Amino acid sequence: MTPRIDHLVVAARTIEDGVTWCEAALGMPPGPGGEHPLFGTHNRLLKLGDGSDQAPYLEIIAINPKATPTRASGLRRWFDLDDPALQTRLAHDGPQLVHWVASVPDIDAALVALQAIGIQRGPVVSASRQTAHGLLQWRISVRDDGQRLFNGVLPTLIQWGSAHPTQHMPPSGITLRQLRLRHAGAAGLRAALQALGLEGMSVSDGPAGLTAELDTPACGRLTLMSPP
Repeated sequence: MTPRIDHLVVAARTIEDGVTWCEAALGMPPGPGGEHPLFGTHNRLLKLGDGSDQAPYLEIIAINPKATPTRASGLRRWFDLDDPALQTRLAHDGPQLVHWVASVPDIDAALVALQAIGIQRGPVVSASRQTAHGLLQWRISVRDDGQRLFNGVLPTLIQWGSAHPTQHMPPSGITLRQLRLRHAGAAGLRAALQALGLEGMSVSDGPAGLTAELDTPACGRLTLMSPP
């Protein structure tokens, strides 16, 4: 396995907001997801074709108001979901693309490579959730403060166990054509991606942001952009 885009992260104030957004923006509801006891969050997923045998997916994620994180007290949720500024933006502007996750074959080695160039991507956390097809398990880099880094443009890293969530997800007909990355510190971002084996990603200088180009059956070609 080579390092690759694993999934796009769309944050929502509530999971219901996320479902409504998906139906309106992409022309179809997301598929089932699950709960993350460690972080007190839940999600819904949508498979994205990209011409490969391990397709990426779109994750709509929100804090689960009925759950208390089992993670140690004082540690933040992943993807900056505990950030008041992000939650205010989600309440005001609705669900939005905020981040992406890259799958790597050896997450420990990948984190060491980042540390060698001065980037602390966070410790490895073992996580899991129940699915209709059994227990889904993975290892993921999550900082204690929950920060995404590079304003969300540097990916969180994930290493899956024996199963990947897209294995049991039906095709949506939506294709991820390209993910473009932009940051004022583009040189540092390129160095980090090269250390991870992701040097083929599109990176440009400018205000931090993500741009995902999608082809959809219902809405044609769409562009999802993270807020500045």
